[in-house]
Amino acid sequence: MGQEMRRRGKPSLYTSILLAAVGALAGCAALPNSGPSASDVATLQAGSGQVPRYMIVDVNGRALEALKRRGFASFATTFGDRKIAAEPVIGVGDSVIVTVWEASAEGLFSPSRASAVASNMASAGANSATIPEQVVGRDGRITIPFAGRIAVAGKTTRAVQHAIEQALDGKSIQPQVLVNVTKFVSNSVSVDGEVTASARVPLSVKGDRVLDVIAEAGGIKYPVNETFVELTRGSNTSRVPLITIINNPRENIYLHPNDDLTLVRDPQTFIAYGATGKNAEIPFQADGITLAQALAKAGGLLDNRSDPRGVFVFRYEKEPVARRLNPSSPLVYSGRLTPVVYRLNLADPNSLFMEQSFRMANRDLLYVSNSPSTDLQKVFGIFSGGIGTLSSAAYIASTTPH
Repeated sequence: MGQEMRRRGKPSLYTSILLAAVGALAGCAALPNSGPSASDVATLQAGSGQVPRYMIVDVNGRALEALKRRGFASFATTFGDRKIAAEPVIGVGDSVIVTVWEASAEGLFSPSRASAVASNMASAGANSATIPEQVVGRDGRITIPFAGRIAVAGKTTRAVQHAIEQALDGKSIQPQVLVNVTKFVSNSVSVDGEVTASARVPLSVKGDRVLDVIAEAGGIKYPVNETFVELTRGSNTSRVPLITIINNPRENIYLHPNDDLTLVRDPQTFIAYGATGKNAEIPFQADGITLAQALAKAGGLLDNRSDPRGVFVFRYEKEPVARRLNPSSPLVYSGRLTPVVYRLNLADPNSLFMEQSFRMANRDLLYVSNSPSTDLQKVFGIFSGGIGTLSSAAYIASTTPH
């Protein structure tokens, strides 16, 4: 009787093993995973109502051509003026010193030493006098003895000299005037941010470019590839990597009075995620890197779990770029960022050339999906573990006397 019951018990255990295996296979979709599979990225592109949630773009020659014009803003394009600014003019707040010479002694501006001291004028010669430094008032004028208030704002030093000479004509003996601006507040550029010393840098008559002014402010605090330059002129603001200005003289434009220059530290990074050797936020540590370099920095694809057909770069693109990639996409709106998924099939040898031309952007997310065989390996692992456990139970049950 006991033997018969044991014989009846064996099929029950074997059935349990079979049911466990079937259950493991059926639960394959519920297995833990690091992210979507390559097929999930494609099939789940559309949400409810078949409305697309993101744009999928295969990395090929056409996409690379569309991305050629992608990049940072351009000083040369935004401001359009790569020529030297007009000759500086005197403005409100500037400090000037005026020296007046006369043709002979005993004129208005060639007094004795005692009277010169009494009138607070420093002698610059036998027939001359220097009027102490004075700041151009809000009315745009300065005071010249015997000439009154002279309008100087908006004029060059030569024009002011001529105006003073005309005002003194008939009062002094053949006056000759020299005007020197000691503090050019109105003809300066504000430099701040990640520079050694924030300052208002006066622009020279010869003209000063972006790099000249940064050097005057003591240079930068952080590496060149981590520093960006923001230039504000009037209502326009543009931001360009400092390395671009260094490498491209066209971007090293002349600055104009009252420009604001701000240096910002913004290390360029991307995030590696999925079946890569390293899941982390990884710095570029260069002006820019390609997808091939990004994969190398991320430790490459894991041989035992990655899907070479499932290499993706997730990025938000501006409207002009997204429109070039897919003009008919309903996701593209003016003034709106478009979610784009760039897809690369590394199983195709030609893709090795494509990845060397695809430029990574700041804050890109590089994702490598798991191979479909990875889930199957998990199932076999669960199945093997289940078989071992149930086999042990079957052996115990078969050897236990009843």
